[in-house]
Amino acid sequence: MLGVALGIGVLLALVGCTATEPCVAPQDVVSQLLQRLEGSVNQDEAANPSILMAMNLAGGDSDGPTHKWLLQEIKEEAVRRAQKDMTSGQVALHVLALLSSCQDPQRVHALEQTLDLIHVLQQKTDEEMAKLEAEGIPKTTLYNVGVDTLALCLAEAGGAQGPSVALAKQVLSPESHISVDTQAMVALALACVYNYVELQDVQDLLREALRTVSNSFLDEQEKRNGMIGNIYSMGLALQALEATRKFYAPRKWDCAQAFSVVCTHDYQQPMAIAQVLPSLVGRSYLDVAGLDCAATKNMSSGQQLPLSPTLGTHSIPRDLIQVHYSITNTLQGKHFHYSTSVTVPSGSTLLQVMEMAAKENPQTFSFQMEQASWGLFVTSIHGLAGSMEDRTYWQFLSAGDALDEGVGTYKPHDGEHIEAIFSIY
Repeated sequence: MLGVALGIGVLLALVGCTATEPCVAPQDVVSQLLQRLEGSVNQDEAANPSILMAMNLAGGDSDGPTHKWLLQEIKEEAVRRAQKDMTSGQVALHVLALLSSCQDPQRVHALEQTLDLIHVLQQKTDEEMAKLEAEGIPKTTLYNVGVDTLALCLAEAGGAQGPSVALAKQVLSPESHISVDTQAMVALALACVYNYVELQDVQDLLREALRTVSNSFLDEQEKRNGMIGNIYSMGLALQALEATRKFYAPRKWDCAQAFSVVCTHDYQQPMAIAQVLPSLVGRSYLDVAGLDCAATKNMSSGQQLPLSPTLGTHSIPRDLIQVHYSITNTLQGKHFHYSTSVTVPSGSTLLQVMEMAAKENPQTFSFQMEQASWGLFVTSIHGLAGSMEDRTYWQFLSAGDALDEGVGTYKPHDGEHIEAIFSIY
């Protein structure tokens, strides 16, 4: 199991990461990333279905204790929470994780109960669609509707065609401004539904949407030397390009160029690793329902490569930096804007900056957080909490640009001004 302090970039530099034909990374790289992902699992936190899915897709050891714990926890979490307070997307991810483990999501048995998780997913997807059709926006997000549609399709539940049509229209609408990760998830869902559609006009619509998304990804990759969106959207974008080849043919995908971008990044967030790992073995979420669960025990059992000594393990004094931090609300209730400057050791995360600000002035800069699939998520600052119903959240920016890392991993530089702005999505 790899130490948390050891960056993935170090591992990839040790073993190399050049895509081969078909587009797959060297097995040593995959093995190291699997070990890193397994090492991220904390039994004091809720099990992340995306991690289980990635382990299964990349050939992790399904007999290992981590795999068994994840699977059992995901079943229990589904029975406890699916009908009560899970979003449709969370239910869908649980369905996909169970499918990847050769489990029947219509008969999830845990805590002396049996739950039809597909029925729950269908109900929640219907709620998303009702609001999307009435108001032009879903109950939660288009990303969630994409995950819902993919899960219903792969489970062969029969309720995926309607949402797929709505998603395709969203993608093709000139007024839509959809993020790369949402486009990628939608493309995976549409590629699945396309294989089952019999109506010619629906098939034509899905084909056009898939052609549009995949070609836009290829265009962006060419313009930006391999990058599609940001480094954290690359995992799903690569999965989508792998799964939609026939929709951009005869155009070719330079997967080696895209892999080179991924392999030079020092991934720290388990969720980011979980999304990029399937693409490194030439797979995507479309493959979760077709895995041979009896044969997924080989790729992670190879010998671990010798690792360089980890630097920075001793208490070496670090230079101090000053970070400017402000919080702003002009949306709800009494508007406010507060600013402060805090001094922290170089290499500190944004979370440590926020903690220092709250320590120095708790009445103004206090905040609350919760653990989410992408890491720690700020739910409230200065007593003002985001709301899914109001579609509000705290957005973090630097120089006017939204941060592409979470507060637990982003490291501000000396003199940087970080803004937390209460926003609408």
